[in-house]
Amino acid sequence: MHIKNVMLHPQKFPTKDRYPFNLPIFHQTRELIFDTPVSIFIGENGTGKSTLLEAIAHRCGITIWHGPVRGRFEKNPYEEDFFKYINVEWADGIVPGSFFGSSVFQSFAQILDEWAASDPAILELFGGKSLMTQSHGQSILSFFKSRYKLKGLYLLDEPETALSPKNQIRLLEILTTMGNAGHAQFIVATHSPILLACPQAAIFSFDHVPIRQVRYEETEIYSVYKGFMEDRHKYMNEL
Repeated sequence: MHIKNVMLHPQKFPTKDRYPFNLPIFHQTRELIFDTPVSIFIGENGTGKSTLLEAIAHRCGITIWHGPVRGRFEKNPYEEDFFKYINVEWADGIVPGSFFGSSVFQSFAQILDEWAASDPAILELFGGKSLMTQSHGQSILSFFKSRYKLKGLYLLDEPETALSPKNQIRLLEILTTMGNAGHAQFIVATHSPILLACPQAAIFSFDHVPIRQVRYEETEIYSVYKGFMEDRHKYMNEL
C-alpha cells in the first residue's frame, strides 16, 4: 500500500451548514483504513464519495485536470476546502499518482497533445499515439493500460461512464493485475457491478453512516442489477 489510511477531523470543520461539511457521514466517520491494493467507494449520488476522493487527491498533491471554468449562479466557498480537514498517512513515502474522471479526461487528452507537439516521445507513455485520435472509450483504456504500469497512487471517479461492459471487464483486469503486482494502489468510486467485483477489493459503503466496509453481495448495486436481470418485467411494471 502507498497510503495506509485517511483521517477526518470534523471538530475542525469551518461550518456545519454548507456542503460538504453538512453531510452527517463526514461528521461520524473518523478513519478509513486501506489494507488492500484496490479500495472501492460506493453509494447513492450525493453521499460524498466523489467529494472525499477529490479531497484525497488534493491532500496527496495529485493534479485534477479541469476544462474551461464556467460561471455559476451561486459559488459555494467551502466546496474545494474539504481536503484541508483530512490527513493521509503514507506507508512508504510519498509517491506520484493521477486522478481520473471521465468528465475531465478530455481536457487532459488535449493538454497531452500540446505537450507532444514539442516532445512526441511523451506519447509512448500513453500507448504510442494521440489520445485525441481514438474514441473516448479507446483513449481511456489506452491511458489505463500505460499509466498504471508505473508505481503510483491512482484515484478513479466513475471510470465506467464511457466504457462498454466489455471494456469495464478489461479495466477490471487492469485493476486486478496492476494491484496484485504491488506497485499500484487504486481507490475507485463507482456504480458499476463489474468493477465492484474486483477480487479482494475492499468496498466502502457511503450508504452507511459512518462509512463501513461491506461485502459484494450486500451492496445495493449488486441486488438491484441481480433483481433486474432475473425479472426485468417486474421492474418495468413498477414504473
